[in-house]
Order: sequence, then C-alpha cells, then structure tokens
Amino acid sequence: MTEEKKKKGITKGDLFLLLGVLLFCGVFWAGVHFLSGKGNTAVVSVDGKEVARFSLGEDREETIEVPGGKNVIRIRDGEASVSFADCPDRICQKHLPVSTTGETIICLPHKLVVEIRSK
Repeated sequence: MTEEKKKKGITKGDLFLLLGVLLFCGVFWAGVHFLSGKGNTAVVSVDGKEVARFSLGEDREETIEVPGGKNVIRIRDGEASVSFADCPDRICQKHLPVSTTGETIICLPHKLVVEIRSK
C-alpha cells in the first residue's frame, strides 16, 4: 500500500456524507414536528386492548387498574401524563406530558400505553 492509502482522517467525502445525513435528519424532524397536528383524544390501552378514551379538552384524573397495580392518567391543559404509577421503575411517571398526534407514554411493567390521537 502506498502512503496515501494508509492516511487516516476525515476527507471531503466524509464531510459531505455527514452533512447529508444531518440535513436528512433535520428535514425529517421538522416534518414530524410541524406536520403532526395537535391531538384531541388520549387512548389508553392495557396489553393491547383499549380500556379508556379521554378528551384532551376536559381536565380530569382517572385511575386505570391493571394486573399487578395501577396508573393514574392526568389530563390537564390539553396534555396527557401519568401522574402516578406503582410499577418498580416509574419511567412512565417521569415522562413529559404528550399532546401531539402519535405521541405515546408507555408503562412496560403494566403493559399500559397512552396514545394521543385525532378523531
């Protein structure tokens, strides 16, 4: 091998590839962020079966009983969140509120999913 082939480093081609990937990611993010509409319904499923449906236009708190525990779903100011979970990790409780169509909050130990939908 020649010395030129042994050189390691960033080439112009590498930079163009990196910029292309970043541009693609930016356009994809903007499309998802700006084209997704505000949802109006929170659909709660446990183990793949719908158990409740709440309007995001009405503030409320509802307790969802699941095998092995419970979750409290809070609807406030057009957003849905899990305000309480008695699962071991409580990751769903720490998740930011969701309000855009397609956003979800998932509680794996309880097999609970809160998904935002439009009618």
